[in-house]
Amino acid sequence: MPGRLQRARSGEAVAEAAVPVLSAADYQGILADTLAAGHRLLACWGEPRPEGRVLVTAAIAGDRDPTVGLLSTLAGGPLPSLAGECPAVHLFERELAEQLGVVPAGHPWFKPVRFEPPLRPGPDPWGRTLPLAGVAGVPPFFAVEGEEVHEVAVGPVHAGVIEPGHFRFQCHGESVLHLEISLGYQHRGVERLLAGGPTARTVALVESIAGDTAVGHALAHARAVEGLAGVEAPPRAAALRAVALELERLASHVGGLGGLAADIGFQPTASACGALRAEFLNALAELCGNRFGRGLVIPGGVRFDLSAGEAAALAARIDRAWAQVEGTARVFFRAASVRNRIDGIGVVAPRLARRLGLVGPSGRASGIATDARASHPFPPYDAARLTPAVQEAGDVAARARIRRDEAAWSAAFVAAALRALPPGPVAVAVPPPRGDRLVISLVEGWRGEICHAIRTGADGRFARYKVVDPSFHDWMGLQVALRGQQISDFPLCNKSFDLSYAGHDL
Repeated sequence: MPGRLQRARSGEAVAEAAVPVLSAADYQGILADTLAAGHRLLACWGEPRPEGRVLVTAAIAGDRDPTVGLLSTLAGGPLPSLAGECPAVHLFERELAEQLGVVPAGHPWFKPVRFEPPLRPGPDPWGRTLPLAGVAGVPPFFAVEGEEVHEVAVGPVHAGVIEPGHFRFQCHGESVLHLEISLGYQHRGVERLLAGGPTARTVALVESIAGDTAVGHALAHARAVEGLAGVEAPPRAAALRAVALELERLASHVGGLGGLAADIGFQPTASACGALRAEFLNALAELCGNRFGRGLVIPGGVRFDLSAGEAAALAARIDRAWAQVEGTARVFFRAASVRNRIDGIGVVAPRLARRLGLVGPSGRASGIATDARASHPFPPYDAARLTPAVQEAGDVAARARIRRDEAAWSAAFVAAALRALPPGPVAVAVPPPRGDRLVISLVEGWRGEICHAIRTGADGRFARYKVVDPSFHDWMGLQVALRGQQISDFPLCNKSFDLSYAGHDL
């Protein structure tokens, strides 16, 4: 990364004054050059400053550098859009416009992200008035014209108990020419609620960002707060946190394989994975009393411990459950009817996936060997020497195989960690966060890289709290995966990405 960036390790707080504030031209140039060189944009956010200006900060990371690069600029008006040459920034640019009025001049498809009220007073960049005219699902949509072209609008209310989202298909017959997804229905103002913390409810708020990633977000938050306070969780707590994070990954990946099997109509694996997912959720409940891991991870460590006997019994239970998963997964991937349905469907080519900035299994299925557990490890992952599972095909089959391979690693890791838990306490006292500090915390959740960025004010309270769930990066991948597919392939493609509406909407 360029030398003009301030660098810090994940979870390491730096003085706010150490982050260089560049001219708009230098900021844009360094950001564009760094992304073009293969680095990824972790987060980009803004904060109001006097005289109507906005401090825009970006966090960048690479796979061969364990640090995070930070740079800022003071925007007093529009900034030239980088979305045309670096598509990975397009949502961040639209978010800056929506929240703070920093308009990305020349953005190729400028529209709201979440339809939220702005963070500062001033004219709305879309010309809306307060209360904001227009709601989620009613923005301008890209239109394909032609006598035989038709639109299919799906949602935001769906059959079944799933979150709301609006999907607009432009079709020629059964073939999808273009899919556009409009979200925002789950926007709860999480970042605003976290500002001013930490408070007694902060951890509960963080755990609710994406309900099926409670451990991942709680861990990202805890490590950020520990960095701001200058403390580290004890080794036993770090091991139990990793066990919980991998159990969350196991439950989600096994459940995801079952969901794919159900969409295909392959009942042996659908039924088996549905039941086996519960084994890993119940293992989380053994740790903390909650099947989704809520209440376990706190700044300073974890709330609960295991005895040696409990840990050994849980490890044996994981071994037995994984042996069953391996069997049903083997049947799934060997079946000709399954291969015929998932091979070559919903392809995102590696070059396009990298330009879009896809993360997690969605990115690794398209050849992007990025995993924060390997590129930005923290204990105990720094000793695990993880090699990310990677596929090149970028189709539904590749995304399914990634989930199987990652779950296999997680099962072995959890069993070994439980059998070798280090001695010692499971928590340490955490002093108040230091003032005027900035910290970036990265955690590889089951969907991909979770990023929490916190800046404290002079009083040590959270002046700005930025959250980036992996779904924020990956929804565009689902849109491009549908191009040229049959519209009936959408449920299968959607399940193979398995993204969070709430994680995007915050």
